[in-house]
Amino acid sequence: MNKLAKIIKISFMFILVVMNSEGSDATVHRNDENPNILFIFADDWGWGDLSCHGHPYVKTPNIDRLAKEGTDFHRFTVASGVCSPSRTAVMTGHFPARYNIDGHFAWVPSNARRNMPDWLDPDSPLLSKFLKSAGYATAHFGKWHLANDMIPDSPLPSQYGFDAYGAFNCSGKQMPVHEDAINTISFIKKSKKEGKPFYINLWLHEPHTPFHTVEKYRERFPNLNKEDNIYASVLSHADERIGEVLNTLDQLGITENTLVIFSSDNGPARSPPGTPLKMMHDTATGHGYNVAAAKGITGGRKGYKASLFEGGVGVPFIARWPGHISPGIIDESSFFSAVDLLPTFCEIAGVKLPEDYSPDGVSQVSTFKGKGKAIRKKPVFWKTVAPWPAKKSKPDHWVSFAIVSEHWKMVTNKKGDYVELYDLVNDPLEKVNLKDKNPNTVTQLKKMLSDWRSTLPKKPTGKVFSKLRKKNN
Repeated sequence: MNKLAKIIKISFMFILVVMNSEGSDATVHRNDENPNILFIFADDWGWGDLSCHGHPYVKTPNIDRLAKEGTDFHRFTVASGVCSPSRTAVMTGHFPARYNIDGHFAWVPSNARRNMPDWLDPDSPLLSKFLKSAGYATAHFGKWHLANDMIPDSPLPSQYGFDAYGAFNCSGKQMPVHEDAINTISFIKKSKKEGKPFYINLWLHEPHTPFHTVEKYRERFPNLNKEDNIYASVLSHADERIGEVLNTLDQLGITENTLVIFSSDNGPARSPPGTPLKMMHDTATGHGYNVAAAKGITGGRKGYKASLFEGGVGVPFIARWPGHISPGIIDESSFFSAVDLLPTFCEIAGVKLPEDYSPDGVSQVSTFKGKGKAIRKKPVFWKTVAPWPAKKSKPDHWVSFAIVSEHWKMVTNKKGDYVELYDLVNDPLEKVNLKDKNPNTVTQLKKMLSDWRSTLPKKPTGKVFSKLRKKNN
C-alpha cells in the first residue's frame, strides 16, 4: 500500500469511528484483522444438556463441533439464576444489582413491586456501543428481555447501539423465534460484503418455555417419552440453526477470523413434581408446550434455574477462535464470569474502555488463550430474591446473596443469618459445607458482601420507568 493510500485509509477509519461513537469515550485501536465476534446465548440451557457433556439422549453435533475446534470451559458462571440480570451483566460488564435488576423483566406492576426498573437504561455503558465505536457492525437477533413485550413504551434494541435487530421479549414487532439464524446469516453476509467486522448477539429461545416443536426434529427421537422427546427436539433444532451459521462462516472464508462463543443465561428450568403436560401461550413467542417438558440437567451441579448454587449459575461456555484459542481442550479449572465478557470482547476488538467506566469484570483474553487461573482475585457477587426457609420442592433455591472470593464461595439467605461455605476449587459441586471449620473466612466474606451491598442503589434511577406506572399507581 503506498503512502497516499495509507493516509486515505487512516483518515477514513478516523471519520468512521467519530460517526459511530454515539457519545462513547472509548478509545479505538483498529487494525486490518479485527476479529468478528458471534455470541450465542441460549435460554435455560443446562450445563449437562450437550452431547459433548455426556447427555444420555440430547444430540448437539454442531455445538460439539465448537468444543472440538475450540476450548470447553467448565467453570464459567453467569451473574444470575434468571435471564434479565444475566443479560444485563453481559451488556454492561456490571453486576445487575447495580441497576436494581434482580429478576426477570415482567409487566409494570410486577417490576414496581420488586423495586425493579422497567428496562435496562439505554444510557448505561454498553458492550454494543463500545464495539460500534470501533467500527463494528452490530446486530441482535433472538431473545431480548432487557425489557418486556408487555411494556410498549420500552426502548427498542436499536437504542442500545445495534445497527440491526430482530427480537422478541421487547417492545414492537416480535420476531418469530426460529428466524434468528436466518437473520444472523444475512447480517454476516452484509458485513462481509461491506468489509466491516461484526458483533452479533444470537440469543436463542431454546430451551425456554413454551417449547415450540417442529415435527422433523421430534422424529429424531422416536423412542423417548413425550416430555423427553419435546425437550430433545427443541435442543436439536437450536443446534441445527447454530450449524447453519457456522457453515456460513466457512463458506465466506471468515471462520479463522471469527470468535464464536456458545453459552447460556442460566441453568435449566424444572417443573414441580406432577405438573401435567399441556399447551401454553406466551405473549412474545406464541403457543407451545409448558414447563412439564423441561428436562434439562446440570451435570451434577446443585440446584436449577433461579438458584445461586452452581446448577443455576454454572452454565456451558465453549469458545472457538482458530489460531488464538486451542482446539479440543477441556478447561476444568479457569474460573470467570459473565461480567468479564465486556472487557474481554473490548480488548479483542481493540477498544480501550473510557476512564470513567469501572467494570466489575476483568478481561479474560489470557484465559481464552489457555492461561487461565482457578483462583480469581477480584470477587464476584450475586443478589436475587429467594424464599427462606427453602421450599421442600426446591431445597436449593433459598440463596439471596452469594460471593466468590479466591477459592471460597459463601451463600446466604435474605437476612444473612444463615450461611454456607464451599471450596469451589476442591468441591466445585458444592457438596461439603465448610462454614463451621472456617469461621474466620465466613467473617471476612460477610464483611466483603456487606461492603458491596452498601454500594448498591436503594431504588432504580434514570429514564427507566414506563408511563404505565402512573396508570397503575
